[in-house]
Amino acid sequence: MYRNKLTRRFLALSAALSLALCQSAFAGETVELNLDDAMQRAFQTNPTVSIAQYELDSARASYNAARQSRGVSISASHQSQRGGADDDQYVSRLRGVDATGNLIYDRVNAGKGISNKHSNGLTASLPIFTGGKLSGTIKQAKANYQYNEVGVQRTYNEMRSTVTNGYFTMLQADNMQKLSAESVTRLEEHLKNVQAQYDVGVVAKVDVLRSQVELANAKQDLIKAENSYQVAEANMNKIVGLPMDTNLKLDNLLVYNAYDKNMDDCLAYAAEHRPELMQAKYNVDAAKGALMVARSGHMPQVAASASQSWSDANWPGDENGNWGVGVSVSLNVFDTGVTLSKIHGAEADLKKAQETYRDTVDSVNLDVRSNYLGLREAEKRISTTKLAVEQADEDYRIAQLRYMSGVGTNTDVLDAQVALTQAKTNYTQALYDYNTSKTALETSIGVPMTNPVKVTVAKAEKKAAKTEAKAAKTAAKTEEAK
Repeated sequence: MYRNKLTRRFLALSAALSLALCQSAFAGETVELNLDDAMQRAFQTNPTVSIAQYELDSARASYNAARQSRGVSISASHQSQRGGADDDQYVSRLRGVDATGNLIYDRVNAGKGISNKHSNGLTASLPIFTGGKLSGTIKQAKANYQYNEVGVQRTYNEMRSTVTNGYFTMLQADNMQKLSAESVTRLEEHLKNVQAQYDVGVVAKVDVLRSQVELANAKQDLIKAENSYQVAEANMNKIVGLPMDTNLKLDNLLVYNAYDKNMDDCLAYAAEHRPELMQAKYNVDAAKGALMVARSGHMPQVAASASQSWSDANWPGDENGNWGVGVSVSLNVFDTGVTLSKIHGAEADLKKAQETYRDTVDSVNLDVRSNYLGLREAEKRISTTKLAVEQADEDYRIAQLRYMSGVGTNTDVLDAQVALTQAKTNYTQALYDYNTSKTALETSIGVPMTNPVKVTVAKAEKKAAKTEAKAAKTAAKTEEAK
């Protein structure tokens, strides 16, 4: 056992050191990252996941303790004592009989009577009837364990949502950065054309000035877009546990993939799989267990016991044995209303948990509906904005040709450029909204995120033992065949 603990500590320290070295190695470097890799990194480095697992371990231990309290409990005791009187003690001692036949006593100093006493005892007890106290405690502990078990899955689901949103936000920021750069490039090319026509006296100075102002504004938008991208990249690095200055290269997942479930399917799935609903239900079970414990205060408590004791003046005090077996019954007759108040409080907590469950059901349904409608709304915008991009691109091309031919104005070209940039922005925004709404919908209906497989030392040793046993069995068969 001690060796296993040392091994676990060594592995944990090695993992932490490897992670630290790994983070240092990635500092300032470029890391290619897809969505699955990002999730695995987040699961391994984010403390939220570890906290949920530790809470589950604690709840499991409490549940085991509650179940084991039904069994026999044995206690051992030992007491060594040395004592005597504070002052000298005197006793009467018969000396003889006088001439008249009376007894003659002498007063003799017997000292302080200092002596030793050593005693040992063993007591075994077994609860026979607790009026629902033990059953209620076990019910409470079980519900708490189940609550935390679902809480681990909920943590993984929420972490999946956090990683996906961070991933898509960075992709969206990158797209906006590219769109802003495209806008600057178009305006720079247009300014060259305007300047060339101004130099030969075809257009007025105002066209040059207006084009320069629009280019300056576009450069300002590009600076903001570049800053937003850097912030999104730093946030993504934080989520996956990489140094903040790591350069990330992500796979572009801002695409349209049709979602085939309808509203009723989503609501039905959420009713069975949403972690919050299951946790609210387990809170009701825990409140019922607490009520059983409170009501047990008015019930008799019956327990069986057996004892064996020894006492002696000489250590270790294993002489003069005595034994006893019996049954004890206790009943709370009057406690000024304490038990009744506890029952009323437990009943109120149960009603509160039931109302919370009902409210959670409504909140989950609203959450699912909102995310589903948001998904469908973004889906419709994808098709309309995609068409708008094609139309705006053609409009910009025509405006340029008209301006170069002298039949269009500079304002027409600049307006078309703004419309084209806005159309592309709307299209990428619709893709972003669709994908983030899809993630939010899957989280709201409780689509489970598979937990990463963690191989512990115990599992590794068990696997090695099985492999070794299998090899020994094979060798024995080979030897027998020979």
